[in-house]
Amino acid sequence: MSVVSYVSSDIQEQVKSRKAAISHHPSVFTEIYQEDVNIAIWQRDLSNEVDNCVQKLLDTNSNYEKTLVVKPNDAYTKLIQADSTLQNAQALCQDIAELVDMYCLLYELKQVGLRLATLDRAMCPRFHVDRVPCRLVCTYHGGASEWLSHDKVDRSKLGKGNNGLVDEKSGLYQSEQDINQLKVGDVAMLKGELWHGNENAGLVHRSPQVPAGEKRLLLTLDFVD
Repeated sequence: MSVVSYVSSDIQEQVKSRKAAISHHPSVFTEIYQEDVNIAIWQRDLSNEVDNCVQKLLDTNSNYEKTLVVKPNDAYTKLIQADSTLQNAQALCQDIAELVDMYCLLYELKQVGLRLATLDRAMCPRFHVDRVPCRLVCTYHGGASEWLSHDKVDRSKLGKGNNGLVDEKSGLYQSEQDINQLKVGDVAMLKGELWHGNENAGLVHRSPQVPAGEKRLLLTLDFVD
């Protein structure tokens, strides 16, 4: 497992150190409980079976979107029963169900909010932070999420602080080389602003641009009451 460290200072805030935990093994997810980790990434390749299911889904329903509340013991069944599109995508549903199980086990949750959707444009094109405890993201097709290391961000330029300028010109970051990007199949835990003690240190990220005529297939998992 590799750990990428970075430190950022803010004149008005206490200095906070944050780093990315990255591994080819899912055990990396436990690192998210470390105070100074704000993203944990399981780098993986999708199996041929899952990839084939993704292709079939995109071929049969290029505008798919489904939002569900699921539990570890019913995620697979609910996905299969959600509509006919996923009835021939068992390997994809099984992969998602396994991620639901991991997510619930990691955070001791009984149920989670699941969203699986195809996207033909950037859902959140500006760099931002999420007001959530911790979100799981996995891109099954197309460009994956982009993120900035903590020490590469001038957080005063987030939101209205950009003064109407695009991210590339606002001073939020200094160079295109500062932008990191997940890969198809990677599973990432993105720590947000509502994680206790993570105020002003939520991971800064954005959706990638989607080329004309192409699609993304994105899974997100979130805490639910």
